[in-house]
Amino acid sequence: MKITELLTLETIKLGIESTAKKEVVNELVNVLDQAGKLNDKDKYEKAVLAREEQSTTGIGDGIAIPHAKTDAVKAPAIAFGRSTAGVDYESFDGQPSHLFFMIAASEGANNTHLEALSRLSSLLMKDVVRNKLMAASSPEEVIAVFNEFDVDEETVQTSVEKNMVLAVTACPTGIAHTYMAADSLKEKAKELGIPFKVETNGSGGAKNVLTQEEIDQAAAIIIAADKQVEMERFKGKCIIEVPVADGIRKPKELLEKAVKQDGTIYNGSGEKKKDSSDHKGRSGFYKHLMNGVSNMLPFVVGGGILIAISFMFGIHSADPKDETYNRFAEALNTIGGGNAFGLMIPVLAGFIAMSIADRPGLAPGMVGGFMAAQGGAGFLGGLIAGFLAGYVVVLLKKLFSKLPDALEGIKPVLLYPLFGIFITGIIMFFVINKPCSLFNEYLTNLLNNLGTGNLVLLGIILGGMMSVDMGGPINKAAFTFGIAMIDAGNYAPHAAVMAGGMVPPLSMAIATTLFRNKFTKKEREAGITCYIMGASFITEGAIPFAASDPARVIPSAVVGSAVAGALTMLFGIGLRAPHGGIFVIPLVDGNPLLYILAILIGSVVTALLVGLLKKRVIE
Repeated sequence: MKITELLTLETIKLGIESTAKKEVVNELVNVLDQAGKLNDKDKYEKAVLAREEQSTTGIGDGIAIPHAKTDAVKAPAIAFGRSTAGVDYESFDGQPSHLFFMIAASEGANNTHLEALSRLSSLLMKDVVRNKLMAASSPEEVIAVFNEFDVDEETVQTSVEKNMVLAVTACPTGIAHTYMAADSLKEKAKELGIPFKVETNGSGGAKNVLTQEEIDQAAAIIIAADKQVEMERFKGKCIIEVPVADGIRKPKELLEKAVKQDGTIYNGSGEKKKDSSDHKGRSGFYKHLMNGVSNMLPFVVGGGILIAISFMFGIHSADPKDETYNRFAEALNTIGGGNAFGLMIPVLAGFIAMSIADRPGLAPGMVGGFMAAQGGAGFLGGLIAGFLAGYVVVLLKKLFSKLPDALEGIKPVLLYPLFGIFITGIIMFFVINKPCSLFNEYLTNLLNNLGTGNLVLLGIILGGMMSVDMGGPINKAAFTFGIAMIDAGNYAPHAAVMAGGMVPPLSMAIATTLFRNKFTKKEREAGITCYIMGASFITEGAIPFAASDPARVIPSAVVGSAVAGALTMLFGIGLRAPHGGIFVIPLVDGNPLLYILAILIGSVVTALLVGLLKKRVIE
């Protein structure tokens, strides 16, 4: 199928009038709709904008290719628009876009259609095509350009060569970026004289699939993808993983790295082994800790909310001996506390260990975490168990690496779990559990006996920490401490933590509403989103504001978050669910209205400070 069977005279508009990204999308959607190509104009436009949220389709060199594959499309089509002045389309190269190709692929689009759409992406990589499209004076001339260059190229069978470079490209929709990255890499490899082959994982399935013989002979494999690709076939090979956009914009850099084997060795099952050229590596206390916390969080959130709901029937309603006993409340408390919370520490430890030692670390880590939970070592013991188990397994891998190859198969199913669980368990039982248990008792007693002044000071510290780096290590340290206190039965610290974390995005939303002349148009638009992100306890929503003006925004946010944390402690608020924002406020221990008041006061304080400190923006 020719491109001109999809790009027709009625889907071409040479005079794009819009000056903003969303307006361009709307204008091109109207072109398709008027040409009778859409079933549901609004649904298609939403699908295109949803794709833009994943990553911009402004690929640079003056080109943007908004696209979507949806049942809102009646018939596959391409709309072409041109803006002489150019539009800020948030392109990769930061330059205005002039040529816009909106690809509409129907849900049932066949491979013939998809191949034509991918061929369009390939043609646009050529300077001569782009120049002729900019010079075209009529829709007929645009069609003539594609008739001239849209010819079927002869398929050349790639011969297998030693140390050739391979690549896999893939984007979420598999229509445009997949093929543009492939063509960009292919053209640059040809220019540099590098033996090369690329596999495309597009909407029509994988094409030009890499053979095992090619993989065995390859120097390295470039994975330019924004979605998961089949990786196990690359075990033992040097891989370079980047977003698909880098395949389009940085082909020379990627190919040169591949030739030098400047990447990581893939060991299978998601594990990459650091080599001499991998300066970033995989290690790091923070990364391992966050792997454990992120996998533990669903258990804590779900369990915490169920426990909190059970208390709505009465604080002792889960106790069969109490007069307020309720069977349903007992079920909620058992599911949330006895089961979900019971798995919290084993999951934390297991995934920390797995981050360090890959799959062989999971079992020893979970057993160590379970021992910590049962032995009173709590959250701290779970942290220690996770790191202990992970590094025990790393040591075992080194020790067992000298065993005969015939025993390779029994390592993951026998040797690692047997010795990993044994060594981790012995150390937890004799060395770790008792000291951690005593420390937890001391810390719990200390917090329970703190006076109002000291509690307020703790609230100031925890609330302020949530705004220092907004999702970074300091923020996560406060968050992790709050979860540890929930595990210890003290719910006040995490109430201060969540209040402090909600302030930055909420305050930016309020500031952009009250002090509109202090923010750019884009910042004001982002401010609207911050109302939702702040209410949902997503502190990271304020990062764009902090990045653009850190000297004014960050100190202001820290002050407001500290105020919110202090007021939360002063009002005696407790929080059993570590996440959820506005959705869990009705379930807090204490007065929910006072908790909302604390958050609002902190947010207003920050908003006023930002409004006073920021300079007026001239647009």
